[in-house]
Amino acid sequence: MALVLDLLNQDRRPRHPEKAHRPDQPVARKPDWIRVKAPGSPAWAETQKIVKANKLVTVCEEAGCPNIGECWEKKHATFMIMGDTCTRACAFCNVRTGLPDALDQDEPMKVADAVAKLGLHHVVVTSVDRDDLPDGGARHFARVIGAIRERSPTTTIEILTPDFLRKKGALEVVVEAKPDVFNHNLETVPSKYLTVRPGARYFHSIRLLQRVKELDPSIFTKSGIMVGLGEERNEVLQLMDDLRSAEVDFLTVGQYLQPTRKHHPVLRFLPPDEFKSLETAAYAKGFHLVSATPLTRSSHHAGEDFARLRAKREADLAAAAARP
Repeated sequence: MALVLDLLNQDRRPRHPEKAHRPDQPVARKPDWIRVKAPGSPAWAETQKIVKANKLVTVCEEAGCPNIGECWEKKHATFMIMGDTCTRACAFCNVRTGLPDALDQDEPMKVADAVAKLGLHHVVVTSVDRDDLPDGGARHFARVIGAIRERSPTTTIEILTPDFLRKKGALEVVVEAKPDVFNHNLETVPSKYLTVRPGARYFHSIRLLQRVKELDPSIFTKSGIMVGLGEERNEVLQLMDDLRSAEVDFLTVGQYLQPTRKHHPVLRFLPPDEFKSLETAAYAKGFHLVSATPLTRSSHHAGEDFARLRAKREADLAAAAARP
């Protein structure tokens, strides 16, 4: 994974200066059920060419996503806007940390151009955390959504946003731009926030997702977590209840994979049958769609999942209309 990132970025700056002096953590051997397609096919190379030609950043590369080989072969890339440097320093994340550069004001059109060239029917746009900006980057998100709508009006748009912590009015700006799916990941259970996600606040994130539904009930909401960080099953079940109390539609659950020895260690690899058990529990709690597998990631199969989510809503509305 690290080798792929070095080949793609050719950047020798330390990615995580805040972790440099931490003791190395053991890296557990991955079990047999975690196997991915290696990148490098001609279709993968074509996707990379379009991304680089538009000078764009993707979370696929920056976060070291294990599914990059599969997704880029299908020309599915998740764009990461507002630069490649995050103002937070989460213990699980491989995205570069530090002081970001100024926003690229041409980025919305660059993203829209790449979406059109890739012929995407569904696009996922995420970002680094930008605590340095007064609105956390909310207006930039809105501009990107607007540019994609203008260039590719039939493309559905899914956004994966930061928490906009202490950024009054920021969420309203993003919701007003009307993405089709609003995703904000909880990442882990509340007891692990201080060690895994110290810059965030669990109940603020729950409230953020709830507020999206209050502002625009037509927008699908989505959240995801990683497992293997030391959480207990009952904590995961309680997290599901918290998300359903906020009317979240779609839950993703995936296995945490340690990017480097300086990151939080994997404390446990959950076998596939435990993911299936979590999926069953989540559906029983009322989620409209659940993806729970070791290699599930927020944007993996996002287009297919959105089609299923929309079909489920239409079926529910038709059933409600048919009732006497």
